[in-house]
Amino acid sequence: MLPAWALDKIRTEFAGHPTSAPAPLLKIAIRDARSGMDARIPTTTLPCEADEGEPKPPALLLAELHPDALPAPTEALPTGGVETLGSVEDGWPGFFHRAHRFLPGDGLMLLATRQRRDAGRLNDPLGTLVATARTAGFRYLQHIVVVYAHLAGDQLVPSLPPDAYRGLAHCDLVALSAIRHP
Repeated sequence: MLPAWALDKIRTEFAGHPTSAPAPLLKIAIRDARSGMDARIPTTTLPCEADEGEPKPPALLLAELHPDALPAPTEALPTGGVETLGSVEDGWPGFFHRAHRFLPGDGLMLLATRQRRDAGRLNDPLGTLVATARTAGFRYLQHIVVVYAHLAGDQLVPSLPPDAYRGLAHCDLVALSAIRHP
């Protein structure tokens, strides 16, 4: 979903890694939110140069959300009860609770997605996803637009991903931090 140049920028500039080496990142690709989604999520770990001491989980989680996995505008996301709190929940609420537990206190989660069209109408569920993430304990930090283009001279030349529909110009990157209480 994200172009290679955007991944490089995330790992070096956005993450604010203290060394000049890229920050370690766990990248996951979510294609559906049905029951058992965790078992079907392909993951890629992008490590950094070996740090001294015990290995720690990456403090940067990039979730690439396929447009078909996003809720339709009329779908209400369940909030879940206190008794489940993400442990056995399915769908987006459970995912966000599990991601929150995975990340360390200084952890960042980035959601990368793009809109989809349903019967010719634009479907942009970012507001619903951010609200669900906030319920799970994340703080909304920033929304970044990543343009599907490269610079050629003094012009931007479109370079769409192979599975994109005609007319797509960008994807959205939402930055969230894990809130921890002392």
